[in-house]
Amino acid sequence: MSVSADIHALVASEAARRRTFAIISHPDAGKTTLTEKFLLYGGAVVEAGAVKARAGRRSARSDWMEMEQERGISITSTVMQFEYRDHVINLLDTPGHRDFSEDTYRVLSAADAAVMVLDVAKGIESQTLKLFEVCRARNIPIITFLNKYDRPGRDPLELLDEIESQINLKPTPITWPVGIPGDFRGVIDRRDSSFVKFSRTARGTRAAAEEVVDPQRAALEEGDVFQAALEGVQLLDEVGAVYDRESFLAGESSPLFVGSALTNFGVRHLLDAIMDMAPAPSPRIDATGEPRAIDSAFSGFVFKIQANIDRFHRDHLAFVRVCSGRFERGMVVTHGPSGRPFATKYATSVFGAERDTIEEAYPGDVVGLVNASDLRIGDTLYVGEPVVFPPIPTFAPELFATVRPRDTSRFKQFRSGLAQLEREGVVQVLRDPDGDPVPTVAAVGRMQFEVFSHRLEHEFGATVDLKETAYKMARRTDAATAQQLRSLGGVKVLTRSDGELLALFENPYWLARLERDHPDWRLDHILVDAAPA
Repeated sequence: MSVSADIHALVASEAARRRTFAIISHPDAGKTTLTEKFLLYGGAVVEAGAVKARAGRRSARSDWMEMEQERGISITSTVMQFEYRDHVINLLDTPGHRDFSEDTYRVLSAADAAVMVLDVAKGIESQTLKLFEVCRARNIPIITFLNKYDRPGRDPLELLDEIESQINLKPTPITWPVGIPGDFRGVIDRRDSSFVKFSRTARGTRAAAEEVVDPQRAALEEGDVFQAALEGVQLLDEVGAVYDRESFLAGESSPLFVGSALTNFGVRHLLDAIMDMAPAPSPRIDATGEPRAIDSAFSGFVFKIQANIDRFHRDHLAFVRVCSGRFERGMVVTHGPSGRPFATKYATSVFGAERDTIEEAYPGDVVGLVNASDLRIGDTLYVGEPVVFPPIPTFAPELFATVRPRDTSRFKQFRSGLAQLEREGVVQVLRDPDGDPVPTVAAVGRMQFEVFSHRLEHEFGATVDLKETAYKMARRTDAATAQQLRSLGGVKVLTRSDGELLALFENPYWLARLERDHPDWRLDHILVDAAPA
């Protein structure tokens, strides 16, 4: 076998070991808790919240930003890699607040599967619906986890009906609860009909003890509760709610597990399912619709940029999903948009806020490139045969505000922070090339403005005043239409950094009238617009 053939075989073998998935949920459904418990079961931490001993580094929370720790919510995505059952897991933790759907959208572009976490008391919520539509658009297979079953909640059969009716995804339970929400005894594993009994651990800091109990003994010990669970399993069999790999990978059905991330009930079942059911990295489709083979030369794309993870170094990191080939630190790759060579000397793996120098990576892995100031979200990097991957979509902004530095002597810091946060996609920055020099920032949710202001002040030393405008929506337009719109009231035309013209409207009825009266004007929706270059 030649050296080249050896490398092809190595890449294929290593890719088969990878599982790259994102966790999505409505706020407060338990996503961050589940993330920590995955790390616990994967051996990446010795107890929930504490990283295995490393000199001078005690913890690597998935929520690393100061605002996240203060408020107890996830407002930025993070990446964590660890091993489990001879597999390499790339866990992409997504923001837990609806105002940061756009960041979740970018992360999902790098994932091969998703775990959808639902609160058993609340079921499908608005954020769940929105994120599911993102998964459906990308044909991402989804595994569902009904969380918080140790607390009072709704009947699981009712939740199955809700999942199927609201998001048109057929749930196929793999584990089924014994006991009602709030009185959780364990689960029946439908694959072998075993009853797995759980016992609580102190504050959920250790892996839960799991005892496989004989059905006859379970019937004696659990009584009517166990019989009711058996009847539920029988009903699932009768209605055909049975796991089917083909429909799962097609995004038509979802294997479902029941448990409690807080007390570790069902976490191992779920993690094992990700190894057994979630797909390994497959050939990534390029912008022309052709697949890039896993074992072809290196290629990857930037799906996230984040500054100041390390406060002491004040640098920024470009997160690159490896799509094909073998990445080696120091290799020179081609930067797709510019065609220029790009050196990868400073490459790291990422674990929350922690970093380690990385020497190699394979399809499915995420590589952090340090101080890669020339890279933008959506950029492709490659070796050998050129490739361009499809642009990463973004949501249309719904909120607009003008922004000024309070202290004009800090204008340089303000300008630097504005450019960096725009590059990260925290907000979109719009300008009027012929009028007001004050920039307008655009966001999907109001908390994006809070993060924007907080980071400008604490990371760049520029306190700002934000003043929300009356504009409610934006449409993409062209120069000819813009000329007509500028003479109208209730409309403002601004330019985005990529050169696109956006028309901002105060009133949806006024927009509807213009669309009706001037069908030749360009007023395009931008819900699935390419990210700014």
